[in-house]
Amino acid sequence: MRNRPVAISALALTVSCVHHVSGFSLGPTPSSKPSIRHMSAVNEATPTTPFSSGRSREDIEVELSHGRVLDNGPVVDFGSVKDATSRAELALAQARVDYLAVMDARSKDATKIGFTPHEGIDVKQTRLMGINDEVVATVGREVGVSLTDAEVQRCATYLRSTAPAGTFEPLPSGDASHHHADARTESFTDTATLQSEIDTMLALSYEESGLVTEAFAKTFYLGTQLMSESSRMAIWAVYVWCRRTDEIVDAPRAPDDIDMLTDLSAWEIRLEKLFSHGTVEDMLDLALLDSIIKCPDLSIQPFLDMVRGMLMDIPDLGQDRYETFDELHLYCYRVAGTVGLMSMPIFGCADGFGVEEATEPALSLGVAFQITNILRDVGEDAVERGRIYLPRNDMEKFGVTEEQIFAQKLDDNYVAFMKHQISRARMYYERAKRGVPMLSPESRLAVQSSLDCYGGILQKIEENGYDNLTKRAYVSKWEKLALIPFSWYRTQDIAKTFPLPGDDD
Repeated sequence: MRNRPVAISALALTVSCVHHVSGFSLGPTPSSKPSIRHMSAVNEATPTTPFSSGRSREDIEVELSHGRVLDNGPVVDFGSVKDATSRAELALAQARVDYLAVMDARSKDATKIGFTPHEGIDVKQTRLMGINDEVVATVGREVGVSLTDAEVQRCATYLRSTAPAGTFEPLPSGDASHHHADARTESFTDTATLQSEIDTMLALSYEESGLVTEAFAKTFYLGTQLMSESSRMAIWAVYVWCRRTDEIVDAPRAPDDIDMLTDLSAWEIRLEKLFSHGTVEDMLDLALLDSIIKCPDLSIQPFLDMVRGMLMDIPDLGQDRYETFDELHLYCYRVAGTVGLMSMPIFGCADGFGVEEATEPALSLGVAFQITNILRDVGEDAVERGRIYLPRNDMEKFGVTEEQIFAQKLDDNYVAFMKHQISRARMYYERAKRGVPMLSPESRLAVQSSLDCYGGILQKIEENGYDNLTKRAYVSKWEKLALIPFSWYRTQDIAKTFPLPGDDD
């Protein structure tokens, strides 16, 4: 399951169908549009006995002890759960120490080693972090080369100057990465000309983000066209950050390439400085900086937690087996629940609701989608990747073995086991649905549709006789289209008085 940011893609999986039946134009955004800036969007330790693939039993227990895990209780926000003694955390922390030491010795920007353009250097060495041969081939051209470094920094300086007081902290004096002008040290006099320059540069950043999004997630990209322009562009910015993170972790590396953990450390440092100081390193960062300013409730925590989720999938550092659902729940939060938290401030809340109230449903949405993904891909994950995400204690309870899964043997025990897993997944869907009325009105149909259609995969597994070992469950385009009127109805006030059959159970 390499494409981890499933919640974003699932969220818009059916929006393109909504788009189709609503008659909205799928063409490019007209060039005559308001100024982009005037839109509002809404310690050292030795690892203990190894367990599974790199993580010890003790590592896992320590992580889980940081939060309450209740299978039938509220969804737990695992934000800030970070076990500094786990093998993955130790490896990443050591990579960070080594990286910063080297950069300090070289007196270079700690977030640009190997990626700073220099005349005469091959283009592959000048690509942005997370932009590799696969990305360039998929997009069809080089990415992130439309603006010079000076233009990127000028735009970022202006954006910081427009942020409300207290949004960003000044960089510490002597910081090796303090290569940009602080928003308070540069004045802008020719306002009209400057606004035109900033709008052009920012538009290019969002355009590049849109191109990457469209190339890797065509259905998702079409679905974003139904959103308001500001929300659409902010979602692109978030998707591109997730995509680049995934590429840093998973992309093939040549022997002379920078080590993955070193790259990931640099990437995390960049993220921290972006949120705390508003600093950027390339033109794609500009879109995320702009989105952070426009969406003040957008927190760094889910971004950091997603990095931890990706570490959980790394061979010899992470996990390829999960003993309990509590462990799997943590994984689901990190790779998908986090996306719900990233998206929520962009979609916005309805009057009378705030981020605190909408957090549980947002987390449930991501967890529901990821569990569905896991149940859909049981056979594929086992046969092609040697991974089993299903909780081992549940398997033992129902008499299901790993050998059976690898042999793709369906029996009564496995059917009962799947019924239990599907029931749990539906519990999360119900929690997520409670959050739809908490969203701004223009965001409800997209979320409700994605819940109804992606949740339909569970019904398909049932219709396939619970055989997700040799069969892949999916909802066809026409089935998605047929569900849209029901999704729309569920977002209306009348549905509270006259619910659809089954909705009042």
